[in-house]
Amino acid sequence: MSRGETSGRCVVWVGRPSVEEHFGLIRAGWRTVVADPARDGGGLPDCGHRAIAVLDLRAATEPAARILFELKENHPDLAWIGLTGTRGSTDDDALRRLLPQAFHVIEGNAPLGALRQALRRVPGDDVEIDDEPPSLLTGSSPAIRTLSQNLRKFAPVELPLLITGETGTGKEMAARALHQLSPRRDKPFAAINCGALPANLVQSELFGHERGSFTGAASRRIGHFESADGGTVFLDEIGDLPLEAQTNLLRVLQEGTIERIGSCQSIKVDVRVLAATHVDLEKAVAQGRFREDLFYRLNVLRLRMPPLRERTGDVDLLAQHFLDAFRENYGTRARAFSSAARQAMNAFSWPGNVRELMNRVQRAAVVADDALITPDDLELNAETRGADRDSLGSARTSAEREAIMDCLRASAFNISECARRLRVSRVTVYRLCKKHQLAIDQLR
Repeated sequence: MSRGETSGRCVVWVGRPSVEEHFGLIRAGWRTVVADPARDGGGLPDCGHRAIAVLDLRAATEPAARILFELKENHPDLAWIGLTGTRGSTDDDALRRLLPQAFHVIEGNAPLGALRQALRRVPGDDVEIDDEPPSLLTGSSPAIRTLSQNLRKFAPVELPLLITGETGTGKEMAARALHQLSPRRDKPFAAINCGALPANLVQSELFGHERGSFTGAASRRIGHFESADGGTVFLDEIGDLPLEAQTNLLRVLQEGTIERIGSCQSIKVDVRVLAATHVDLEKAVAQGRFREDLFYRLNVLRLRMPPLRERTGDVDLLAQHFLDAFRENYGTRARAFSSAARQAMNAFSWPGNVRELMNRVQRAAVVADDALITPDDLELNAETRGADRDSLGSARTSAEREAIMDCLRASAFNISECARRLRVSRVTVYRLCKKHQLAIDQLR
């Protein structure tokens, strides 16, 4: 086994993992190699210096332990995790005496979920390993690659950010990913749906109140902003926030202070504000429903969530991802999709986006009678696809117009820069602007 460094951290599975266990770890972002005592005769795989060992004691205990001892001889600081089979079948104390540096012991016949959690807690260097990448990043389309790049660019920057996109595109998941990739990852993350807050309690929910400040205020309440001090506040459906609360939010962004209802004392809070909307905030500003100064404060950085119809080639990958995750928890019979089901999924425009795809896949996994999910299981029959096709053209046209507008804004309406970002000619940019009636001079 090489002692050289590798990129990331690696799991050496000493034993025989199931297919679900092996590929489940790979999907969660872990480089995973198998050391099979019965097959390898004690040989060790090349996994680099920063390795974590999983000792599978569900079978072939002695050969597995021998390989682990060899691993530890080359890597004295190696962390390891023991799998002991059915709960109560192994004496944990005896196992720890066998290998006193045990980090964690997992019992049970379905250990994958517990194993992922244990791997996240393994002490060692400062490499941050996520349990599993967000499902919104599953895919290989240009749209999702751009989204992934922007998430990593924007995460460490301590500026407000506005997430835009249609319903079901994963705006909250993007906000959580930004938090997890940021220096604030160990601090609180508060997600608030502004549209679900009762109008008379919005201020109290966000900023808190003092005892007796209004009827029913029997005790002091700490608001979401104060509770999330040091972390991130995510305001979903920010367009539904009442104007009075918008004023107080502007104060938070400008001064970094809040005041509880019924108090005159300013409280300093350190939070990064992420906001999301599926409505046109520029139009809301023009109609007087949203403060213009607040809009500019929130719109320092903008992250656009692409609708599923723009993510060419991602539907199959996402559907299998959702099916695998569902099977892991419920063990359903369905394991994959028929060719007809894949064709139906790719022909559908998914007005509900990733959320609708996940819901249909989970429902199909429950009702499917065979290992392969059919179009009927997904409720994507010929009539549904035919009716959907009628609206697909206009949906794609709208998406194309929004995409060219986003690129023009990002390029400061410089045609050459926009063409470079889109990897097309300047003539093509002018043609698209003409097609969608975008007047560059006016937009500038």
